[in-house]
Amino acid sequence: MNGWLMAQESAEVWEKFAIALADMARDLLAQDTVQATLDRIVEHAKVLINDCDEAGILTVRRGEVSALAATGDVVREADRIQQELQEGPCFDAVTDRRQLYVIEDLRRPYERWSRFAPELRKLGMGSVMGFLLFTDEDALGALNVYSHTPDVFDEAAQRAGWILAAHAAVALSAARKQQQLGHALETRHEIGEAMGILMERHGLSEENAFAVLKKASQDHNIKLREIARKVCETGERPR
Repeated sequence: MNGWLMAQESAEVWEKFAIALADMARDLLAQDTVQATLDRIVEHAKVLINDCDEAGILTVRRGEVSALAATGDVVREADRIQQELQEGPCFDAVTDRRQLYVIEDLRRPYERWSRFAPELRKLGMGSVMGFLLFTDEDALGALNVYSHTPDVFDEAAQRAGWILAAHAAVALSAARKQQQLGHALETRHEIGEAMGILMERHGLSEENAFAVLKKASQDHNIKLREIARKVCETGERPR
């Protein structure tokens, strides 16, 4: 097994898992982009969850599946199948906001995933789990965990995946907020620079300079940041 938690866990094994989980948390917080955080989450899943051969993260919005991270092409193909069929444990985890779905053995018939399970079996997979990534504020997507071997995701593996998903969701949420803050600061800087250009070159007051930018944004249905960037590039007053 390639994870820390065995079927018969001991205090020593749980202690090792806790240490590895703490290392993962520090590693995730050290990433400097959202994508890097996503990529590290799926790599940690392969190490920390028993018999996890592949892992991925997807999100579903208005029925559209977006693959955010994957450890291999087979995961990307599984995401494509879930998009095409609109079914699967990870698809359902996001749309139903349920914390865990498990397909223990893809060789068996599953009424809920009657089309998805056979297709995933063709990809060489035997078991799959889907964990909802969520915080108190929002749902961020689902962590997909795949094994080539049927019927291996026991209670210990499910528990390990659930704990990992909870930690990963917090780290992912923090990364997204950091990215949003960075974008907000960049936007504020560009708008301030554009206002300065309008004030200096076109004799506008601070209030009027901002009003010109805002009106141009509304009239042309273009984000205020884009209008400001254009002013910074050309020095011209927006029409």
